[in-house]
Amino acid sequence: MIEGGRPRRALFGTTAVAVLTTALVGVAPTAVAADARSQQWYLDAMHVDKIWQKATGKGIKVAVIDTGVDPDTPALKGKVLKGWDASESKGDETDDYDGHGTSIAEIIVGSGANGSVQGLAPDAKVIPYRVSNTERQNEQAVNAFDMEEAIKAAADSEAQIINVSFGSDYYGSSEREAVKYAHDKGKLVFAAAGNNATKGNKEQYPASYPEAIAVAATDRNGKVADYSQHGETIDIAAPGSQLPAYCDKSLTKYCLREGTSAATAIASASAALIWSAHPDWTANQVLRVMFESAGRGDGWKPGTVSNYVGYGVVRPGAHINRGIGKPGDPNISPLTNKPTGGAAGATPSTAPSTTASSDTSATPSASASPQAPENKPTPDTVVAGSSESTETGGSRTVVIIGAAAVAVLAVVGFLIARRRRTA
Repeated sequence: MIEGGRPRRALFGTTAVAVLTTALVGVAPTAVAADARSQQWYLDAMHVDKIWQKATGKGIKVAVIDTGVDPDTPALKGKVLKGWDASESKGDETDDYDGHGTSIAEIIVGSGANGSVQGLAPDAKVIPYRVSNTERQNEQAVNAFDMEEAIKAAADSEAQIINVSFGSDYYGSSEREAVKYAHDKGKLVFAAAGNNATKGNKEQYPASYPEAIAVAATDRNGKVADYSQHGETIDIAAPGSQLPAYCDKSLTKYCLREGTSAATAIASASAALIWSAHPDWTANQVLRVMFESAGRGDGWKPGTVSNYVGYGVVRPGAHINRGIGKPGDPNISPLTNKPTGGAAGATPSTAPSTTASSDTSATPSASASPQAPENKPTPDTVVAGSSESTETGGSRTVVIIGAAAVAVLAVVGFLIARRRRTA
C-alpha cells in the first residue's frame, strides 16, 4: 500500500453526450426502457435476436478489471461472481467508486431488467477485479501494483476472457508479464486502445502489449471514432460512441457516453458469444474466428490489417449464424503466431474458485521485449462498404452488413496513466 499509488489518469468517455432523463430507481420500467435499451442501436444492427437463438454466452465467465462492479443493479442481479479488490482501498470489488466498472459489466452481461442496459452476452457471468484510478489514488492509499496483480489473479481464475477498459501511456515490464501470463494460460485479454487520437495518439498499455487484443471504437455511422487511437497495435474494433452508461457512482441514471472502454466490453461479449457456441475451442480459435468474421469495407486489400480497425469490426453473428471464419490451429496464437498453453475453453485446474476472493497469483513467465504482432493471417473480405484499410490509413469508414446495414456503437472510454500529467 502506498499513498497515491502510481497515479493514472482516468477518462470516463470523451464526452457525456446527454443525460437520459429517466432514473433507474423509482420509475416505471416501461418508461426507463425507452431511454436505455432504445439507445443501444448496435444490438439491433447485430441482429442479436437471431444470435441469441444459438448463443447467449452461457458457461462463459468474463473478468472485469475496473472500478468495481455493483451486483445489485437491475441489470446485474445473479450475474456477478465473487472477485477481488486488488486496489486494497476502502470497500471491496462490489463497491464501484466511479460507476464505470458496473457500466462495463452491464454492456457485457446485463439483463435489461427494469429498463436497464441489455448485455450482448446476457447469459455469461462476470468476475470483478477492482483497481484504482487517479482520483482514487489521490483520495486514499492503494496497492501500487493492483493492475498487474488483478490480471494475474484473473488469469488464475475461472474466467476465460479478461476485459481491461483501462489504459496507460507507459510500458511496464511487470504488467507486460502479467498479460503474457494470461495469454499463455489460454485467456483472451481485451484492452481499450485509448481515447486520445487527437491529443498525441500515444500507444496505450496494456492494449499495446503483443499478447493483448487492442480494441478501437466506431460510431453509429460505421466510422472510426475521431477520439479512437490508431496505429499498428490495433487488432479489432467495436461500437463505442453514444451508448448508455451510468452518469456517476450513484448508479441511478444513464448518460450517453463514448470511448474505447465500451468498445472493449462489446468485443469481450462478442468473444463470449462465440465461445459459448463452441465451448471446446481454445482462446486462439475464438480469436481467429473473430478476426476472420470481422466486418470490412470495400477496398480492403487482402493480407492487410488496418491501423484504425485492425482486422475489422466485430460481427459475432457473421460466424454464429452464417459460419464465416475458421477456427484453425488450437495451439497457435493469431496475435503472436506462437504456441500457447491453456485448456480448450476450460477452467484451469489450478484456478481459484470464483466463490471466494482470490488474493494470490502465480509467478508470470519471464518478460519479453515489446514487439508488434507479425505474420497475421489473411482475412476474408466479407463486407461491403466504403473503407480503405491500408497500413497508412485512408478513408476510415467501415460498414457492418447484416440483414440491415451498418452500425457500430459505443459508450464509456476509461483510460488511466501510470504517471499523473499536469494540466
